Amino acid sequence: MFLLINKPSRITSHDVIDRVRRITGVRKVGHAGTLDPFATGLLIVAVGRNFTKRISEFVRLDKKYRATIHFGGTSDTQDRTGTVIPAKAGIQPSQQKLEEILKSFTGPQKQTPPMYSAKKVGGKKLYELARQGKVIEREPNDIEIFSIELISYEWPIAVIDVHCTSGTYIRTLASDIGEKLGAGAYLDELKRTAIGTYSLKHSIDLKRLSAEDLLSFEIKKEPS
Repeated sequence: MFLLINKPSRITSHDVIDRVRRITGVRKVGHAGTLDPFATGLLIVAVGRNFTKRISEFVRLDKKYRATIHFGGTSDTQDRTGTVIPAKAGIQPSQQKLEEILKSFTGPQKQTPPMYSAKKVGGKKLYELARQGKVIEREPNDIEIFSIELISYEWPIAVIDVHCTSGTYIRTLASDIGEKLGAGAYLDELKRTAIGTYSLKHSIDLKRLSAEDLLSFEIKKEPS
């Protein structure tokens, strides 16, 4: 079966897999697209060999996120879990200026993966190298931002909704937005709200997941 799981914060995507294994008694379990430990939201989980073989059907689907950006500083991990360095005091950008900058990030583009990521280069995960204090050259990825909507803005916090291709790093997007504004920024919160036509609102809360839930669960799509 395929499950739509609402991952809470402070656990890894692999922790979700372990929980599903314990409840189902099935060892062959996988997921379509990692969420960082501090992030929350939709994780598609495949249970059983016949379903894990089909996980690639979901991996490349586009994604939707709600992201909270903190301006006025930078982070070595590009999010609040890293070492945050406050930016020098400067002019606080207006909402109009921020909306102009956000609009400039829509469309096809190149994005360089962050050092603190699970992407492998030469057989090594980038975050393993980063923890050794190493920074290496990374090939940029081809991504596309379909839309960015500003939900709220009160300095130094902005909340945005992002619809993008798979492989887009929202942490890097937040950092790049801050750099372009000249204010510095890092990702403060992240929630994945959709994967393709599969929505978070149809998911099961991991904290309350039980064997009874799995017996009655039916994966649902949003209307096209």
